[in-house]
Amino acid sequence: MIALQTTYGNPMINIAVFAVFVAATLGIVIAVTRQKAKASDFYTGGAAFSGRQNGLAITGDYLSAAAFLGVTGAIALYGYDGLLYSVGFFVAWIVALFLVAEPLRNTGKYTMADVLSFRMNQKPVRTAAATSTLVISFVYLLAQMAGAGGLVALLLGVSDRTMQSLVIALVGALMVVYVLIGGMKGTTWVQMIKAVLLVGGAAIMAVLVLWGSGFNLSGLLHSAQSAALDPAVGSGRDLLRPMQQYGASDFTKLSFLSLSIALVAGPSGLPHVLMRFYTVPTAKEARRSAVWAIGLVGAFFLITLVLGMGAAQLVGQKAILAAPGAANSAAPLLALHLGGEVFMGVISVVAFATILTVVAVSSNTTSASFAHDVYNSILKDGQADPEQEVRVARITSVVIGVLAIVGGIVANGQNIAFLISLAFAVAASANLPSILYTMYWRRFNTRGSVWSIYTGLVSSVLLIVFSPAISGSKTSMLGQAVNFAWFPLTNPALVSVPLAFLAGWIGPVTSPVRGDAELAAEMEVRSMTGAGAGEAIAH
Repeated sequence: MIALQTTYGNPMINIAVFAVFVAATLGIVIAVTRQKAKASDFYTGGAAFSGRQNGLAITGDYLSAAAFLGVTGAIALYGYDGLLYSVGFFVAWIVALFLVAEPLRNTGKYTMADVLSFRMNQKPVRTAAATSTLVISFVYLLAQMAGAGGLVALLLGVSDRTMQSLVIALVGALMVVYVLIGGMKGTTWVQMIKAVLLVGGAAIMAVLVLWGSGFNLSGLLHSAQSAALDPAVGSGRDLLRPMQQYGASDFTKLSFLSLSIALVAGPSGLPHVLMRFYTVPTAKEARRSAVWAIGLVGAFFLITLVLGMGAAQLVGQKAILAAPGAANSAAPLLALHLGGEVFMGVISVVAFATILTVVAVSSNTTSASFAHDVYNSILKDGQADPEQEVRVARITSVVIGVLAIVGGIVANGQNIAFLISLAFAVAASANLPSILYTMYWRRFNTRGSVWSIYTGLVSSVLLIVFSPAISGSKTSMLGQAVNFAWFPLTNPALVSVPLAFLAGWIGPVTSPVRGDAELAAEMEVRSMTGAGAGEAIAH
């Protein structure tokens, strides 16, 4: 059991390992992007990756800091209730693949807005889609940057908020460098490397934990339960009993249901995950990448159960909560217990690489959406020079980096998995209803798409702002002293997702303008067969 302390591991080892990773990956990014870049290279890596490569990259995209640090910490502190994140994230991936991913890839070219505007009026739909992409990516980046602050605080023993803010600024700067140098091609290679390191590192930790319990999973669970109930090291919470976190009142039970909806439906609307399917040349390779991703993601989320329970047993809940980063420190502290300072340094750098690469890809997606959907398609009527479009995307990535740094400083200290669930709620509300209606309902039209996107976006963001997630409780982002919360649920998906679906239905049924039947038929053929996929979309 790790005693309560202020420093963990060897900061010099941690810095050295991290420097080696950054230098190596930047070298790879430069090497794979040496030739003259085209717009398609910046946006989709030239659609030149194989199914296996893209499957690894998708795994890297999907397994963010929330998956490794946040979920492990949630399971360590809440047991059964924390496992909801693992189950929700994995089930969500299956939903995304079966309902959205391949049809979206077959119909689009660069961004989600290509699909949403395929048979609609271009400007209003692209404006709405680009707006939702920018907001969702910003909320998503908040979680990753907050994780960076907590993790480095643990690695370097930095408790001063100013120093943590400087670290977050460094992560933001590195994020911008990766995007400016590599675009989607460079960040895809980094994601592949990170996926191998993350899944491999987590698997090694899980084997060591199970080895210590005689490879008896039931024994591990009961040992973790006993440690959590021990007042000397635990919180007194029964890790194997459900609804310990969400069963206190009717509102917390509704929050549990709302969180479940966000976790399952959210990834199907995340722009940076959906954009990943444009990096393969054919529908067959898209399916291959999906198979690889399902296997790796599924294995990883099974591993998080072992890691979380192992942290509760071997590290102790009080030690986790006392460490910089609190719940987000469970995985690095477990690595310290299992393998000492060097092993902790390696695992922590893998976690840091996870943050760095995910924010780079998310930033790349956001800048691509602004340049392609707003600058080119809206402001320039689709006539912008490709080189100028990429230049605008690069400038946008710098602006996004600055905003992410500021937001990450504000969100520093929050549980990453919880912050990610808020991003999922916005994605599930703003994007998913419009995507499903567009691909599967021929009557759907421009009014329905715009109404659905804005209703889901505005309602989810407003409900988050006025919820206990932001103010009014000890775990709020602004603390208990500030209280302007009137919405009782910590996650808005239970309300905002149905509102978005309703708005998307009311729009077409009250509109005298029906959707274009020919374009609807063409879209159906494209989405189901891949015929014409990747061709320029300009209707």
